[in-house]
Amino acid sequence: MKTNPKALRRVATASVIGAIIEWYDFFLYGVVASLVLNKLYFPNSDPATATMLAYATFAVGFVARPLGGIIFGHFGDKVGRKSVLVITLMIMGLSTVAIGLVPTYAQIGYWAPGILLFLRVLQGIGLGGEWGGAVLMAYECAPEEKRGFYASLPQIGLSIGVLLSAGIIGALSVALTDAQFMAWGWRVAFGISFLFVLFGMWVRLNVMESPEFAEMKQSHGEARVPFVDMLKRFPGNVVLGLGARHIDGVFFNIFSVFTISYLTSKIGMTREDALTGVGIGAFVLTIFIPIFGYLSDRLGRQRLYAVAAILTALSVYPAFWAFTHSNGDRTLVWAAIALPYGILYAAVYGTVAVFLCDLFDARVRYTGISFVYQVSSITAGGMTPIIATYLVTINGGDPWYVCAYVVISGLLSSLCAFAIGRRMKKAHDTFEQERARSGRPALKKSISM
Repeated sequence: MKTNPKALRRVATASVIGAIIEWYDFFLYGVVASLVLNKLYFPNSDPATATMLAYATFAVGFVARPLGGIIFGHFGDKVGRKSVLVITLMIMGLSTVAIGLVPTYAQIGYWAPGILLFLRVLQGIGLGGEWGGAVLMAYECAPEEKRGFYASLPQIGLSIGVLLSAGIIGALSVALTDAQFMAWGWRVAFGISFLFVLFGMWVRLNVMESPEFAEMKQSHGEARVPFVDMLKRFPGNVVLGLGARHIDGVFFNIFSVFTISYLTSKIGMTREDALTGVGIGAFVLTIFIPIFGYLSDRLGRQRLYAVAAILTALSVYPAFWAFTHSNGDRTLVWAAIALPYGILYAAVYGTVAVFLCDLFDARVRYTGISFVYQVSSITAGGMTPIIATYLVTINGGDPWYVCAYVVISGLLSSLCAFAIGRRMKKAHDTFEQERARSGRPALKKSISM
């Protein structure tokens, strides 16, 4: 069953728009964590401790994402991709708007961080189910030889979401006084999410179901319990996928979340300049994600991802060297963010979606990619700002322990990606040998090898 070009464009557009909204909501919290939440929602104690507490609530969203991935992955593999995507968008949008309405610690005491924690859990559950569905709709509707490109398109939702969150907070910082921004200005950014969600719901309600899922459903081929089926049939792919994805979460959160705190507290940059640097990096990332998605169809997913993982990780050293030696030069700092984060990291993030989709079949693909992506997001994503803040603190403000942590993550991911490539090649060769013995014609070699 093939998707006509017009329907494919509609599906890709819906996936991108929904992903933008979801990532805007999720990382808006990260942007304001070290700028606002640490000051308004936690007891006034040591600034570093307050920041780490704010990042802890940020990390809780990552911890909740696997739960969302398992729950909505199950229904995505049993009921359908489209229905789940509508539900996750509602959960994400409503919880984000509610965050902007929570009273401060000075007003309601410990209820303030408690409510934030609860709403952050809801955000994590929503995003845990969202990412897999958005990617799968594009992947399963696309022709096989273009799946890398189309699966990369929802990935630009992350960079545009970061760009929007950093841009809106930056614009509010410029337009308002510090007192106005801290009193109510930052809440406006969370309220805007309501308008985004209304638009996203309208778009998603007007797309078709994935044809690959529809075929499976028609033949009654769905797994009874997708999560159990995934663990039985793909245990090696699950473990290696978790390791391969590690550098993705670590590198992204170093440059999109931790960098803002580091540049403002250690380098002395203004909030607006730090946010501008992240925004420039996100803009460049948006351009290069689909380029590397296209290249993954030509060069092979595993090979491209493995090389990109280690090169991306190594780029953290020159980037932080430029930060520490910038002497107030904003252009140097912005370039040190844009080059590794916008270009090298795009080779990782533009490839990871199709890389993970290739690990599973349609029966458990929603569950499989959601579980791998979201479980790895706990240590690779949510814990990274906390770990980085601690490593800088124990090293007297120097970032080199942080850089070593990133490089180790890149090495782990690269080794796992190479191992996946060998496993898939071996499985392909075995399958072809069996076909040859049975006298059936050989299949065209998979483009993911």
